[in-house]
Amino acid sequence: QVQLVESGGGLVQAGASLRLSCISSSSVFNSYQMAWFRQAPGKEREFVAGITASGGATDYGESVKGRFTISRDDVQTRVYLQMNNLKPEDTAVYYCAGRLSRDSQVRSRSSLYRHWGQGTQVTVSS
Repeated sequence: QVQLVESGGGLVQAGASLRLSCISSSSVFNSYQMAWFRQAPGKEREFVAGITASGGATDYGESVKGRFTISRDDVQTRVYLQMNNLKPEDTAVYYCAGRLSRDSQVRSRSSLYRHWGQGTQVTVSS
């Protein structure tokens, strides 16, 4: 069973930056498409960003485009989410997710991802 563990969340003020990190226990991490999702209280889980197994393609949710950047380090078996210019509406629990696929396109549907982390809280105050 692949384990994903997120870190890097916290409480920040609007306009600040945070970098989330997710480490995978998989020995074939470079075959996994990775993504970040988030869920705010009372709302559905939302796709934030994704990156293909090759790292050659990324995709972002509309609300974070231009502010967030996803990247991966296959040697460290980590995926990162750099979040800049944070807004109060970015407040949510952020989840790392992975799917064993060398798909050339990023998929944003959460049901396609088999492996999930426990989540890390990001709170942005105004």
